[in-house]
Amino acid sequence: MSVKSCEKLEKSTVALTVEVSAADFEAAVEKAYRKQRGSIRMPGFRPGKAPRKMIENMYGAGIFYEEAVNEALPNAYAAAIEEAELQVVGYPEVELLSVGKEGFSFKATVAVYPEVTLGQYKGVEAPKAEVVVSAEDVENRLKSMADSNSRMVSVDDRAVRQGDLANIDFEGFLNGEPFDGGKSDNFDLEIGSGQFVPGFEDQVVGMSISEEKDINITFPEDYHADLAGKDVVFHVKVNAIKVKEIPELDDEFAKDVSEFDTIDELKKDVEQKLTEERENAAKRAFEDAVITKVADNMTADIPDAMIEEQAKRFVENFKMQIQSQGIPVDQYMKMTNMSDEKLLEDAKIPALGQVKVDLAVTAIIKAEGIEATDEDVEAEYAKMAEQYGMSVEDVRKYLDDGVVKEQVCRNKAIDLVTAAAVAVKPEEVKAEEPAAEEEPKAEKPKRTRKKKAEPKVEETADAE
Repeated sequence: MSVKSCEKLEKSTVALTVEVSAADFEAAVEKAYRKQRGSIRMPGFRPGKAPRKMIENMYGAGIFYEEAVNEALPNAYAAAIEEAELQVVGYPEVELLSVGKEGFSFKATVAVYPEVTLGQYKGVEAPKAEVVVSAEDVENRLKSMADSNSRMVSVDDRAVRQGDLANIDFEGFLNGEPFDGGKSDNFDLEIGSGQFVPGFEDQVVGMSISEEKDINITFPEDYHADLAGKDVVFHVKVNAIKVKEIPELDDEFAKDVSEFDTIDELKKDVEQKLTEERENAAKRAFEDAVITKVADNMTADIPDAMIEEQAKRFVENFKMQIQSQGIPVDQYMKMTNMSDEKLLEDAKIPALGQVKVDLAVTAIIKAEGIEATDEDVEAEYAKMAEQYGMSVEDVRKYLDDGVVKEQVCRNKAIDLVTAAAVAVKPEEVKAEEPAAEEEPKAEKPKRTRKKKAEPKVEETADAE
């Protein structure tokens, strides 16, 4: 194998022209013959016993070329990448240029890791919100705690009202025929939640226990294709009515939900926790804003393949989140009239932002000569072990030292630029900078640090 040329193209893409020698190709042809001879029929020979020369004479010299090229090309491509010292991104587009007894040649066009020129990364200005916790904030958190500790109480002396939890049986009919997904028994429906098609919950209001009735509904025009704009009838039966009983915010409540004896002590604790939460959130937001500005200040000809790969990761993560909530992905896609193509397209804008951040952080690590010591790695393992409630030994079973070292270096780089940044009031930045673009629907890079390498039983944490 030899690399005849390595041409740089736009968008950090290169075109490699590679030649595979006659000897290497002959070895690949022999492998192809041994692999395929069992399926080739020759008069006078048992299957798999016909000599290669006789097969080639009957079917042509090139009968094994396609399989031979498929056999030799991957190794030749890998060797060419190593010889040219390229850091490739994604898979190449391959064009076969010539093939014969003298060998074969091909052209591989592939994206490579772009050259990054850092702009200002120390002393950048970014907004940082002032942390304030009001008495109303504390009261709202306490109400939320009370709501979480509420209980549902059955009522049987009145009809369904807004805010009730109605246990119902229902079945939907389109043109008098049941349709898929339109039937459920003992379904708990919170009236007023907007969980069902508009108009459904309103018509359940006023029904009594054991009452049955037909509800007429017109599905929205933007509903999934099978039912969009259609008139349907739901036959509904109310099985039970429950109301939420929320505890009073008093000393007894404090004793029930915390280690405190009085509501005043609980309020002070809630205020402290809210303050810590908001300070951490403000710190993360400041960190995000700083590294995003640093990424915007750099120059790099980013290949489309990097954005595409990151977008795919966002989409896969999004689908995993949907599944973790107990929603089948295909059902979600149908309900939201979403396609894989649209989901991937929506993810490309935030994917570009994440790629820029990753490139900037990597460039800072290189520029500053940042390294992860053995002590740094051990400390990171200990931190993750505490976070996930595991022993350090167990964490090591699922994580590679290289992943942890990369994470430590990234954290150091981000800490470096954040410590050197200048915090300004959010309104000051708004006066200087244009309005932000509308947030894309798909996931965006919310955190500047790489997500902690989470130990998993079934797979190793993503090293990227």
